[in-house]
Parts: sequence; structure tokens; C-alpha cells
Amino acid sequence: MDAAIWRLFDMVAAFLILTFMLPFLAMLAVAIFISDPGPVFYRHRRLGQGGRYFQCMKFRTMRVDGDAILAEHLSTSAAAKREWDATHKLRNDPRVTPLGAVMRKLSLDEFPQLLNVLSGDMSIVGPRPIVEQEVQKYGSYFEHYCRVRPGLTGIWQTSGRSDTSYHQRVTMDVAYVRRKSVTLDMWLMAKTLPAVLLAKGSY
Repeated sequence: MDAAIWRLFDMVAAFLILTFMLPFLAMLAVAIFISDPGPVFYRHRRLGQGGRYFQCMKFRTMRVDGDAILAEHLSTSAAAKREWDATHKLRNDPRVTPLGAVMRKLSLDEFPQLLNVLSGDMSIVGPRPIVEQEVQKYGSYFEHYCRVRPGLTGIWQTSGRSDTSYHQRVTMDVAYVRRKSVTLDMWLMAKTLPAVLLAKGSY
């Protein structure tokens, strides 16, 4: 499919989803602030298409002093340090608020990334956006990652997410880029809702 058609599809889909979900997202934003006063949104620098940096949007699911909490936790728990070094995630993350844990389980924190889709930094379907420290895990396959926009959903996101190894994640991303098609994207979008409801590998 022509790149312009892909882009038009992303914009229309993101706009429709945001419009439909706006009342719920507004209530969720209020709940975030009430449960842990501070910024409602969290912006994190990620790598996108062509290796360009962009500010990835999320609803905030962590405490405002999360960086200090993480540093202390990793310095006192060797197991957590090994898990963090391997996946850049923690199954039991002390930074996450009670509401944030629910949001992560149901992937509600990722809805603001529809704004990234509208701005052209992301697509509806694609690899999950990565941080600079993860580039080394892709090795020579990083150039595959750079060929497309990162996405809200994709093969990894619908195939176990954090229950898979990072090597499996890279393999899935490379397979997606090589096989990218309308049929594949539609199939992955259809798999997204069941994957979210089952919450497998989501934390």
C-alpha cells in the first residue's frame, strides 16, 4: 500500500478512536490526578522511524518520584536488577500506583499514543517504540525497526508481550517489517482486543 494511504488510514482511525473514547479518557485523567496528584500524562523519549527521536505519550501510571524509587529498588534487589537489564521492565514495579497497575493490565495507559499517531510519529500497527538503550538488543536488525513507524499494536503486543524474551520480540519485529501488508495489519488489529482483555504479559 502506498505510504500516503497508510498515513491516511492511521489518521482516520486515530481520530475516530479518540472521538469515541474522549469522555472515558477524560474521566480516567481525573482519576489519575485524584489517586496521585501530579501530571496526568507522561512523556518519554523513544526512537521512531528512521532512528529519529520523539516524545511518546502515555497516561502516567507511576508515582511522581518514580526514578528515585527505581534506583533504590535496583540497588537493593539483585533479582530486580537482572530482570531490568534483560527486559527494561519489572513484573513487580514499585513505582506503579494501584490505579496504574490496572491501567497497565488493560493497556489503558497507551491511549494518549493516538496523539503520536496523529502527529505522524507512530502508526496504529508496528513495533513497539524503543528507548536508546534497547538499540544494542536489536543489533544489525535495528535497521529493520527503523524502516517503519512504531505502533500501538503489533505482533509482539498481541503475542504475549512481556512474557516473551527480548530475542523473540526482535524476531517478531523483523518478521512484521518483512511481511508488512494490509492483510497482516488488519489481522493484528483484530487480535488486539482479545489480547488486551486477556492481559497476557501486560505489566
